[in-house]
Amino acid sequence: MTALTLSTAAAPGLRADAIVIGVGKGGKGPVVAPGADAVDKAYDGRLAGVLETLGASGAEGEITKLPAPAGFKAPLVLAVGLGAEPKDGDAYDAEALRRAAGIAARALTGAKKAAFALPLADAADAGAIAEGALLGAYSFDAYKDNGKDAKGKGPLGEVALLGGKPRDKEYKAAVERALAVTEELNRARDLINTPPNDLDPEAFAAVAQTAAKEHGIKVEVLDEKALEKGGYGGILGVGAGSAAGPRLVKLSYTHTNATKHLAFVGKGITYDSGGISLKPAGHNETMKCDMSGAAAVFAAVVAAARLGLEVNVTGWLALAENMPSGSATRPGDVLRMYSGKTVEVLNTDAEGRLVLADALWAASAEKPDAIVDVATLTGAMVLALGSRTFGVMANDDAFRAAIVDAAEEVGEPSWPMPLPEHLRKGMDSPTADIANMGERMGGGLVAGLFLREFVGEGITWAHLDIAGPAFNEGGPFGYTPKGGTGSAVRTLVRLAELTAAGDLG
Repeated sequence: MTALTLSTAAAPGLRADAIVIGVGKGGKGPVVAPGADAVDKAYDGRLAGVLETLGASGAEGEITKLPAPAGFKAPLVLAVGLGAEPKDGDAYDAEALRRAAGIAARALTGAKKAAFALPLADAADAGAIAEGALLGAYSFDAYKDNGKDAKGKGPLGEVALLGGKPRDKEYKAAVERALAVTEELNRARDLINTPPNDLDPEAFAAVAQTAAKEHGIKVEVLDEKALEKGGYGGILGVGAGSAAGPRLVKLSYTHTNATKHLAFVGKGITYDSGGISLKPAGHNETMKCDMSGAAAVFAAVVAAARLGLEVNVTGWLALAENMPSGSATRPGDVLRMYSGKTVEVLNTDAEGRLVLADALWAASAEKPDAIVDVATLTGAMVLALGSRTFGVMANDDAFRAAIVDAAEEVGEPSWPMPLPEHLRKGMDSPTADIANMGERMGGGLVAGLFLREFVGEGITWAHLDIAGPAFNEGGPFGYTPKGGTGSAVRTLVRLAELTAAGDLG
């Protein structure tokens, strides 16, 4: 993990491999952003012109490298584009700082230390830059020789935030929060990226148990026998075809001053072949990521514990491997769920809603103030919103809006989606209480309606379909790497913070 420090040192005298500065896109060319004053002064106030000569415009994500001026102990200046210069003297927003810091950290892979002289007006800016840098420096190299990337380089070793105030309580708190959230989010990324032969439900549960013990979180793991005894037909039905048995993990973080209780429920299909309704070639190679919802819930609960938030948070990880075999659930089978309802399985590749249904009903039994489930649930949501935005559905419009606002605040693109009542009829079954499939058009909304059937009466609930942004199959961007992204972790943590502060519900 990349180290992080707040520094009051002046840029010229700091020993580092690079000085990172920000560049905005002005109306007449690049504009040197606040924080880079010392560097600009060393260029006799002509840094913007030098950058323009080198082709820089200040566009978001742009990287320009140039030799450090005489007298600097760092040999390199790395200028990163912040996008459009704010109008009327406004500051750059937090997300622009996060993205710039992430891009710079990734560009400095292999470096031991970098000094970040980005715009830093207050503690919130320090937190945003820290988050971006720590997330951007992430690299999953566990299965590579010596833990390094293809070029033999490890991630950036240390980030020093220039202009930070090490003794200021607000700055220290912002950095400590950034460390806790990013470390747990990066742990979620590690889990998502881990090959399924090394992360089956039992192995995932073991990781959760170890972390729970470290951070004072109560943990309960239901294995196959306990699930069968409890009547968890959805989880058992999905896991029936695999040699690796399913698990239901309950993580309980409590605070003595808490007056509210949130429940987070995560889909944890550690590998999804589609089961008997087998996925075709080209659609199953990345299905190790189908446990991204459970990874997000796990990370959020641990982060809440590390931050000591005054709210009770329970995380439910519904873990199974969906495989075809002689013992697998067949299309046409009927499962009796934990709630007592029966479900006709028309498609075994619509398995996520089955494990979530059991976990939602278990979470409802504790009567939390709200439940939020997170899942890589439907390809239909990817078709609707693309690969960077998750959909939000809920049984309460105000709660749905609050989640969308929280997601925007932390830099996670989301979009409110409806639950049209006319689509419910498509799941009527002549054999069971409900079928696990309905109309093809609007499939993401159908899945949300199915899940709603398993939420306890009177409980506020929301569903986050992160199928698009959970796993990045393209190149890295901003502070987002290729592979597992940790989508929804920061939104869940922010919801917990807002609830603890009494600003949510």
